[in-house]
Amino acid sequence: MRRGGADRGAASVWTAFAACALCVVFGAVLALGQAVAVRHRAGGAADLAALAAADRALWGEAEACAAAGRVAAAQGAELVRCRVAGAEAEVTARVVRGPFAPEVRARAGPGHLAPPPPRILGPPPALPPPESPAMPGTPETPGTPGIPGTPKTPGLPEALGGPLGGVP
Repeated sequence: MRRGGADRGAASVWTAFAACALCVVFGAVLALGQAVAVRHRAGGAADLAALAAADRALWGEAEACAAAGRVAAAQGAELVRCRVAGAEAEVTARVVRGPFAPEVRARAGPGHLAPPPPRILGPPPALPPPESPAMPGTPETPGTPGIPGTPKTPGLPEALGGPLGGVP
């Protein structure tokens, strides 16, 4: 007597399908990771190229874009576009890795300066008068000269009965 004769080998087929599905998911995750890594590499190259172009912007657009191209090439990218307007540079860099070729645009230039603080016209405000040597709010008690607030205590020789502690 055989049990379940019609289902013999079904677990092997399901295991094979599950293994294939896991391989497809694993391949998709690897491809997505590669796409993200290439995009980040292109972004970093574009940022550095824009900074290099902005650094050389005052020397002319040709020199600025040449510097941007050298920096992009050092980062494993190619410079697609470069434009310099005044002291501001805008570049586009591309990195090609496998089927992925993202292009990233970056801008660099001097920051906008904050407005200066307002000027105060007229004399500076008067300072409060200096305080007394005693701590404010504490009553002064007689004590050691120069240290306000300390109680007056007799000296050690007088406490023992004489100038030398009771010895005549």
